[in-house]
Amino acid sequence: MADVLVESDFSDLRSRVTELHLVKDQARQGPDPRATQAQWDKGKLTVHERLTLLFDEGTFTEIEPLRRHRAQGFGLEAKKPYTDGVVTGWGQVHGRTVFAYAHDFRIFGGSLGEAHAEKIHKVMDLAEAAGAPLVSLSDGAGARIQEGVTALAGYGGIFRRNVKASGVIPQISVMLGPCAGGATYSPALTDFVFMVRGIAQMYITGPDVVKAVTGEEITHEQLGGAAVHAGVSGAAGFVCESEEECLEEVRYLLSLLPANNRELPPREVCTDPADRRCEKLLTLVPADPMMSYDMHAVIEEIVDEGEFFEVHAQWATNIVCGFARLDGHVVGIVGNQPQSLAGVLDIHASEKAARFVQTCDAFSIPLVTLVDVPGFLPGSDQEHNGIIRHGAKLLYAYCNATVPRIQVIVRKAYGGSYIVMDSRSIGADLSFAWPINEIAVMGAEGAANIVFRREIAASPDPERARAQAIREYRRELMHPYYAAERGLVDDVIDPVDTRSVLIRSLAMLRAKQAPIPARKHGNSPT
Repeated sequence: MADVLVESDFSDLRSRVTELHLVKDQARQGPDPRATQAQWDKGKLTVHERLTLLFDEGTFTEIEPLRRHRAQGFGLEAKKPYTDGVVTGWGQVHGRTVFAYAHDFRIFGGSLGEAHAEKIHKVMDLAEAAGAPLVSLSDGAGARIQEGVTALAGYGGIFRRNVKASGVIPQISVMLGPCAGGATYSPALTDFVFMVRGIAQMYITGPDVVKAVTGEEITHEQLGGAAVHAGVSGAAGFVCESEEECLEEVRYLLSLLPANNRELPPREVCTDPADRRCEKLLTLVPADPMMSYDMHAVIEEIVDEGEFFEVHAQWATNIVCGFARLDGHVVGIVGNQPQSLAGVLDIHASEKAARFVQTCDAFSIPLVTLVDVPGFLPGSDQEHNGIIRHGAKLLYAYCNATVPRIQVIVRKAYGGSYIVMDSRSIGADLSFAWPINEIAVMGAEGAANIVFRREIAASPDPERARAQAIREYRRELMHPYYAAERGLVDDVIDPVDTRSVLIRSLAMLRAKQAPIPARKHGNSPT
């Protein structure tokens, strides 16, 4: 499209306003209709279509729509489209202010140059100053090669601001196209990452480089597609089937988060009775600690209207993390998942839960931990890859958290994993247990084999002696009231009362004050 600015003798304001609208229309439409059609042909929305889905109708205010780059060389001086390939501004999501920047792939492939970066820096600074969430809609080809080091410096400015705003305002990355090289570090620094299956990819080096260096042949999707980052690397917390679904999910997540770290999450009017009895729990969870069940079903029975918004649903599935409401108040829930690896803690589960606990603590979201854990996953693979170091991340996150923290021991809690899953000894405000709980150093079978090994070996009937030893150990040290008798569990409760107990307890803890040590920052395990 030709530049609408021409030499004119406009002398009145009305004429100038007409010219202004022509210029802004051009900026919105993009420099070439063929680029818009190409975007649609790829099954992708345009930048303004995306922003329309993200924000409440008619609330988005764009800033710097007339910005142009000032680079010279490689033909850039002849191509100076408005926006420079990124749309920035703010609007309302469910009536609350949210800032956003969105790459426009139609312009220079959404690549980042100096002017492009400065627009992003501006909106990031505004979001932090205003104390409002920041959403990035990523669909870009990385650094603009023609602008050299200034493009790289632009990324540095984004990363620095990501870190500065971390724990201050919620930061959400939405991957709606390619994201390669250094550009991938911005999503990695934010709180939540969404990806749309089939159109979004993230990787440090692309398939061509991988093949040249290693000889491996791999597609873009196999290397860094949504399925890979949702289920293998853990880089994406959410995967959606379409852009429309994705942006609706982003809107829902924003409704669960506070605007910043100085506010509490928004409360909704709750029609689900606070004293509702959870009768289904009596049949959902088997008393036999060796039998499996779905922790999702337990969570959905307890929370308001059964609504649970899970994070990282496809990664480290032996632990469940997500947001829900109890009596209208947002809570973060962490629970072991007996359906996956029997609910053990391993490297990935520890990392996943630690990150979630830190996020909840940063944004004043109380934590409810549902425990049914047989221990840490044994094996040389786990030990050699650092289960000690990674398991310590979860321990550190809980110990460091100052939000209200409530532990519910659903069934078993063995060894160090009991301690790590927010036990009273590491600072949980309250701990409750169901009457089928087993809290011990290890399971009765393993413990009896160690404690009574000589008696068992000397017995004329070792199997009978072993069975008797197991019963004795279970009777003396693993009965459901052992921890309560010693003050390590605040009460043993009827499972059907779990919802009401949690709601009353969280109401009491709502004004919790926890002093923070005078220090620059801690040194968490990496």
